[in-house]
Amino acid sequence: MASRWLTRTGVVSAGVLLASTLAACGDGSSGTGTTTLNWYINPDNGGQQAIAQSCSEQSGGAYRIEALILPSDAAQQREQLMRRLAGNDSSIDLMSLDPVFVPETAEAGFLAPMPAELQAELSEGVVQGAVQGATWNDELVAAPFWANTQLLWYRQSVAEAAGLDMSQPVTWDQVVDAAEQQGTAIGVQGQRGESMTVWVNAMVESAGGQIIENPEARGPDIRLGLDSDAGRAAAAVMQRITEAGVAGPGIDNRDEAGTANLFQQDGAAFMVNWPFVYAQAQGAAEGGSMDPAIFEDYGWAQFPRMTPDEPSAPPLGGIDIGVSAFSENPDLAYEAVRCIVSEDNQASYMISDGNPAAAESVYDRPEVQEAYPMYDVIRTSLQEAAPRPQTAYYNEVSQGIQDRWQPVSAVTEQTPALSAEFIGQVLSGERLL
Repeated sequence: MASRWLTRTGVVSAGVLLASTLAACGDGSSGTGTTTLNWYINPDNGGQQAIAQSCSEQSGGAYRIEALILPSDAAQQREQLMRRLAGNDSSIDLMSLDPVFVPETAEAGFLAPMPAELQAELSEGVVQGAVQGATWNDELVAAPFWANTQLLWYRQSVAEAAGLDMSQPVTWDQVVDAAEQQGTAIGVQGQRGESMTVWVNAMVESAGGQIIENPEARGPDIRLGLDSDAGRAAAAVMQRITEAGVAGPGIDNRDEAGTANLFQQDGAAFMVNWPFVYAQAQGAAEGGSMDPAIFEDYGWAQFPRMTPDEPSAPPLGGIDIGVSAFSENPDLAYEAVRCIVSEDNQASYMISDGNPAAAESVYDRPEVQEAYPMYDVIRTSLQEAAPRPQTAYYNEVSQGIQDRWQPVSAVTEQTPALSAEFIGQVLSGERLL
């Protein structure tokens, strides 16, 4: 709750204010007449730094982008940015934002207004899920850069042995039945972290519900949709996975990387995960740390459905580029954004770092299709993906879910109601996280 209070009131520690004051003393010049734009990025394989250098060169001396790396944890990224923005830190020009933090950043007044013509330009030809994730109060407030989604990954030989027709959509019940029949596991992310919120939200949305029913409401007025048929359906999937004995080892401590490793090591024949797992497995197979036969057996499909007749709403992730409201060079910053999210840069970034593009046209490129043979499933999934709750109170809601839906083995049909009650008390100021 403390960090929320900071972003709402603008009250920050003396150390943060001092840091922002010192940073504001610079003129943003590199000393050669070229304006330096500071871009705070999430850690990756170096792709964003390469784009920063390329765009700097293409600017013809108008600007130079300096990429500065944020912590690896998304919550820590949010806290660092929010504290500095609350202190009106003018040294931040560009930010790589997880879509879940876009509403909070916009609602607090920390994003520079995006010109209407640029809103139209940066949303044209972009997958719907990414546009929705970068929108707040019916306006595009950040530029979609890459847009992630989870797929259902499976061992083709195991699915065939279980009689699953993977050319058709499958349900969670079907996957659990197949794993139980074949004596294998399903890789899911059950740790107390953001990945838990990703899983719960995808199942609730796929069951026709919403975690928050009125996302633009303020704290105590937020209506939570967890205590619902959709919420109980999500809990039932978790119960089935554990009761059927197909959770696999260490489910309560597994994140995306742990799940990918379990699948690579033949400890699970099914998993839900982001597309990075394909490039990782390919590298492991080529490097000799993974049996190439396992990699050749990789299959992929859209995220599992909750019921046979209703399409799934896969998770939406990715990164949007925001321009700080306190940047001394917002016009140049938006010019840099144009370059960063260009189709060429999205394509090269998808290949170099394994992060799917937000622009649909990128998926038509032969080099992308060669690197990601599941490109069409990714594109379709992104069109149907549902963002996590878009609210200025996302941190409270997400942490509340993580706290009450974990460990997975303890989830029951009462969990949705208990979590809704707990989060409601947090939003009303009656309890602390």
